[in-house]
Amino acid sequence: MNNPFRSGYVALVGRPNVGKSSLLNRLMGQKLSITSDKPQTTRVPLLGILTTPRAQMLFLDTPGYQTRTGGLLHKTMNQSALQALDQADVIIWVVEALKLTTEDRHILARLPAGKKRVVVVNKVDMLKRKSDLLPYLQELATVTSFDAVVPLSARTGRQVPALIEALHPLLPEGPAPYSEDEMTDRSERFLAGEILREKMFRYLGEEVPYSTAVEIETFHIEGKLRRIQSAILVKREGQKAIVIGQRGERLKKISSEARKDMEALFGGKVFLEVWVKVRSQWDEDRAMLQRMGYL
Repeated sequence: MNNPFRSGYVALVGRPNVGKSSLLNRLMGQKLSITSDKPQTTRVPLLGILTTPRAQMLFLDTPGYQTRTGGLLHKTMNQSALQALDQADVIIWVVEALKLTTEDRHILARLPAGKKRVVVVNKVDMLKRKSDLLPYLQELATVTSFDAVVPLSARTGRQVPALIEALHPLLPEGPAPYSEDEMTDRSERFLAGEILREKMFRYLGEEVPYSTAVEIETFHIEGKLRRIQSAILVKREGQKAIVIGQRGERLKKISSEARKDMEALFGGKVFLEVWVKVRSQWDEDRAMLQRMGYL
């Protein structure tokens, strides 16, 4: 058969801040996965569906493996990350140009055997001397075997088309499981919660975001208008004051920025209401985690 259509799952793995979510967004051509400069921003795998004339690539942006002990949320994150690896037909191991850390090697050791592997060397746009890249690639070759290696920049898009081209022959032959106009299997309700959570990671301090979550309480679509009522959940009363900020300025900033991103993603006006509530055990509440889409 000439040029058979291919389809398969591609898992993006790597240590925090190597640019997995940024790479997914670049591959999709729009912001789908939330990003921040803090680790563990991604809590559940997010599917990005890229359809080309020759293939449908189902990208899974995976949460980082959690080394913290205990907690239903952390256990769920680990289980979902490992399930994504088992589900994948191809694994993209994302590393940062000229860096190969102990954590990188730890993640590599967890990758299941027998899977197609692609090494993506991200952030090549940050290199001062391009000549430094060759010895680094040679070092990678001594660490693992791979089916392709693609140096690129998720930030600028440089060489991202080369990655798509390299993935194509590695996918199994088969029909597209999703229609060509679908970009994800996640609902707008879930994506709205993720966008709001991203703004907390960006505008709050180092520790507070990890104690917070977002619950979308109501989500109504009226033509092109979306009316969303949401709650930011924190564990302690003192964290509630931090999220709200002096005279409510921080909460206004978080809400305003989230609304703008929602309108860009959904293609219509958004009326967003946000409250802050104390729920000391939200990350151990199975029913609540299910409502958030984590279970």
